[in-house]
Amino acid sequence: MGKPLQTAKLNTPDELSTYPATGPFWTCDSDGERPVFYAKKGYASEKEAPTMTFGALFDQCVKKKGDKIALRTENMNTLKKGAKAPPALPLAQWKSWTWKEYQRDVRAGAKALIALGVEQHDTCSIFGFNSPEWLISEMSAIYGGCKASGIYPSDTAEQVQYKSHHSNTSIAFCDVETSLNKFVEVVEDLPYLKAIVVWGCKPCDNLTRTDGSTVKVMSFADFLKAGSEVTDAQLDERRSKIKAEHSCALIYTSGTTGFPKAVMISHDCILFEAFSVTPLLGLGVKPEEERVISYLPLSHIAGMLFDVIAPVVIGAMTKGWGSTNFARGYDLKAGTIGDRLKAIQPTVFLGVPRVWEKIADKLKAIGAQTKGIKKKLSTAAKAKGLAYQKGQLIGGDGKTPSWFFILSKLLKVIKGKLGLSKCKVAFSGAAPMTMDTLQYFASLNININEAYGMSECTGATTFSTNACHEWGTVGFEMPGSEVRCFKVAEDGSKTLCPPAKDALQPTEAEQGEICYRGRHIMMGYLANPKLGEEHVAEIKKKNSDAIDSDGWLHSGDKGCISSRGMVRITGRYKELIIGAGGENVAPVPIEDNIKKLCPFVSNIMMVGDKKKFMSCLITLKCKGATGEVAGTNELDAEAAKFGKTIDEGCANADLINAITKALKETGEDGSVTPSNAAKIQKFSILPKDFSVEGGELTATQKLKRSVVADQYQRTIDSIYESKETFVPCIDK
Repeated sequence: MGKPLQTAKLNTPDELSTYPATGPFWTCDSDGERPVFYAKKGYASEKEAPTMTFGALFDQCVKKKGDKIALRTENMNTLKKGAKAPPALPLAQWKSWTWKEYQRDVRAGAKALIALGVEQHDTCSIFGFNSPEWLISEMSAIYGGCKASGIYPSDTAEQVQYKSHHSNTSIAFCDVETSLNKFVEVVEDLPYLKAIVVWGCKPCDNLTRTDGSTVKVMSFADFLKAGSEVTDAQLDERRSKIKAEHSCALIYTSGTTGFPKAVMISHDCILFEAFSVTPLLGLGVKPEEERVISYLPLSHIAGMLFDVIAPVVIGAMTKGWGSTNFARGYDLKAGTIGDRLKAIQPTVFLGVPRVWEKIADKLKAIGAQTKGIKKKLSTAAKAKGLAYQKGQLIGGDGKTPSWFFILSKLLKVIKGKLGLSKCKVAFSGAAPMTMDTLQYFASLNININEAYGMSECTGATTFSTNACHEWGTVGFEMPGSEVRCFKVAEDGSKTLCPPAKDALQPTEAEQGEICYRGRHIMMGYLANPKLGEEHVAEIKKKNSDAIDSDGWLHSGDKGCISSRGMVRITGRYKELIIGAGGENVAPVPIEDNIKKLCPFVSNIMMVGDKKKFMSCLITLKCKGATGEVAGTNELDAEAAKFGKTIDEGCANADLINAITKALKETGEDGSVTPSNAAKIQKFSILPKDFSVEGGELTATQKLKRSVVADQYQRTIDSIYESKETFVPCIDK
């Protein structure tokens, strides 16, 4: 690394999109168009980022890098319960597609959609784990003028029905029998569905509804053959009607209550986002392969951007080329994602905080077993790594500590064993990273950059880079994007907040709602007139609430922007806990500090809405817990020293005292607990960890606070009735 920047490079007024005086700046129509708001110069200008469809850019990528590898898979997605995962195959033995072969299948898929009667602006829903078939299905839909819509692997049949009906899904793609069965279960309530395509299981017989209509069920191979009589001219005619202003994807928000909203993303939204991010990350600078490991849900915008869009942009717009390399379907649940990292050696890696935390736990466990001279060398190397990375923070001196060159070789060995020796940029997104985790990886000389955004802004709107980052912040505004911090009054009027002198300890006056504008802002939430006037009116209201009359997208996040240009999120307005005295308490900084002081704690959730004091629910680190699944009740990592099981841990006085002490210290730390009203006074330990499977976490592993509160309402009530600090959980 070179010397870090002293301040972030922010956009000039000419580099920001020019908005007309009046809106609305959204549409809820399936075939609607959102105008492109160009800047006069820079990344948001028509000159540097011209409008085009994603299919056109895909063809451009194939023309330039057609013989390079685009997709790789081991085709190992199942693992019998209790069985050990087979070792990773060498990358050379993986099944692969070149960009030309990828394009061949995409064109065949787009023709098949036409042959099956799919109309422009219809939706193709994809239900399954990441795979080449997933990407080919999505690209076929976009290439043929449809919308691609991912369904989360954890969705119920009811959620599958709602998303498919709401989006006018005409073709559904499924990977395994359980996914197929959920569509079979609700087929009577999907009158627009024409066909179901499966790739990870055998197709069942065609489905006949009670009204006599039929839904075809076919294999993926037969699907690719279904358009054999559709000519290139017919496909080209369909493609000629596609505009960059049309929606090409639906991202269903992983809401914690009610049915999710469908975020419409246009071709221009997603290409502008990728155009901005690629040079920011320094990808494609050399004529070499940029490898992505695909394991995060492709139904989420982050997965789509990194695994589907970015490789196309790299191949079309840079000297390099991108490839998407698929993890095994069980990697997150089985905790074997590290094996795939070692095999793939990604050049860019995006991990949600939970993934980084699990990697850190494994490394710490190994470190605890190290003795003698190796321990001394490792400790010295980590100290130098942390000192070096501190100097690389924004405003830092960039100096190299003494002996760092020699000791860093040991850190390179650790990096290589993680499978990150080729990684140019490591990222975290979807949720905040704890300072403790960031600093731990910094001690290994691995800088984890944080990105921030939401589905409604096509993913990220702020980014950290190796040359410009600050722990505890989420980076600076991306090229061509506008990020501001406003005090928003009840009448909707906005007042710009002053820059924070210290992003890590902002004053209340320096904090407000983070809002953003630019070409990456969504078209709007989709409404379906078939669901009635009340539904349409509700979606229009949600759109006007999200995007105001000046074109600003309101994030709902509370935060600040420092004088150096770095954005920090201090809380979420909907997550603020309002005590009995009316005090607003932001839970995340307090929760993170307790986790830092208690390395045996896996998750923590504060409660106290309308209560006379704050309390919290805690989960302990257990074997098999991955975020996807809750794991067992057998304690793991640092928690194991307090007993074998959760029950034994709850009975251990040392553990209870350690948590009690951490609550007291956190309450006395004014940098995280701003008032007496925010101090946590009591706690309970839950019988299992939070997970996607258990419903406490979203598919991107954000905490569903209302769901947890409902699940453990009896325990919460007992906390406020008891006189003890530790109150045993009574919800089993």
